[in-house]
Amino acid sequence: MTKFVHFLKEWMLPIAIVTGAAAYLIYYYTPALRPLGPVCNKLASTGQRWVIAILLFFQFVKTSPHDLKLQRWHLYLILFQCLSFVGIGLLTVMTPEGDVRILLECAMLCFICPTASAAGVITERLGGNLHGTVTYLLLINTAATFLIPTVIPLVNPSSTQTFWQFVLSLALRIFPLLLGPCFLAWIIRYTTKKLQRTLMRWSANSFYVWGVGLMLAILLSTKALLHSHMSPGAVFCIVLVSLACTAIQFFLGRKFGRGRDAKITAGQALGQKNTGFLIWLGYTYMTPVTSIAGGLYAIWQNLFNSWELYQHEHGRSI
Repeated sequence: MTKFVHFLKEWMLPIAIVTGAAAYLIYYYTPALRPLGPVCNKLASTGQRWVIAILLFFQFVKTSPHDLKLQRWHLYLILFQCLSFVGIGLLTVMTPEGDVRILLECAMLCFICPTASAAGVITERLGGNLHGTVTYLLLINTAATFLIPTVIPLVNPSSTQTFWQFVLSLALRIFPLLLGPCFLAWIIRYTTKKLQRTLMRWSANSFYVWGVGLMLAILLSTKALLHSHMSPGAVFCIVLVSLACTAIQFFLGRKFGRGRDAKITAGQALGQKNTGFLIWLGYTYMTPVTSIAGGLYAIWQNLFNSWELYQHEHGRSI
């Protein structure tokens, strides 16, 4: 049993990636399973949101309001995400309709997308600082809620929403899922200490919950790719853009962090994205095919996370 648990911990990411992709491919190429499509899609989407809520809850259980302290690298990361999003957005506005414009829209979404709820799980396992990740998670979600409605209407003026309607739609998408687990965890922290200590011990199992969430994310990403109906050449270009955005953000995040802990924490905070939000944002407010970038980013970031965890488990510097 101990060997199996060790194997599962070491290979959780590739197992989840392969399982998620294989599950959707089996459904896609088996006509007899098609009637189950709407139910399975609902279960996957709902399940993913529950996984996010559970992961956030366990992170907030271990984090008090006093732990949420601003650090210099938080400012660097916020500035990078906001300025790159605005800069590429302005370049997109000046670019004629076509494949180049779509690739720029993909890059925009990859750079402004907030930190993943599971980032704290990986950060902790790599020896980083959970509190720093949670602080940045709150900061970037707040910044994105107000910046995205400012820039996206310039790129895609077809939206009929006003600025504040756009802000509200993002806030309703982000904050109930973000703040609900936060308030519940802190109520428990300050009212039932014994329960909180028990939950903190259980939080070690959040890695397995994250594995389930990853499997669902890859399943939904595979669906987005297969239903994109884009030419192989166009998909290949989006593959390259999403890969470049992933590499740049993990690399710069580590550069912005000073010291080993901050290096790991900042790298995960900037590089690990809420790709479900990215897919939804692209499909809802941008050229719909840009949602593919979210699915591809999910694959790249988790392959990189898998490599990081493997290196860490074997005592190698990363």
